[in-house]
Amino acid sequence: MALRAMRALGELEERLMSILWDESPLSVRDVCARLKRTKLAYTTVMTTLDRLHKKGLLARTKEGNAFLYVPAMDRTEYQRRVVEAALGPMFEDGAAPVLAAFVDVAAKVDEGNLAQLERLIAEHKRRK
Repeated sequence: MALRAMRALGELEERLMSILWDESPLSVRDVCARLKRTKLAYTTVMTTLDRLHKKGLLARTKEGNAFLYVPAMDRTEYQRRVVEAALGPMFEDGAAPVLAAFVDVAAKVDEGNLAQLERLIAEHKRRK
């Protein structure tokens, strides 16, 4: 599937994708039912799901009068593509500053992230 540069989702798009990543296929009505205590109009949910479909993030099939939506990729693949689109251009002028900032942020969030990064680097080197 050819996709444009992947961008982070808006708040509503993220909520709808999260519902569909957790359970699918779902109709617009099913998604609305899973939006706990949210007073979103049915048409707002329908329009947002249609836009996500047009962006290539959702696939849909017609069942009766309704569309059933499923994610076109899993959450991990989506996150990988967003990170790649965001960080890729930053590496063009040299990776050191970007990597240093990434390590700093990862450590601030949780020191355990550094050990996980070390494991990922070692695993990547073994595969090469």
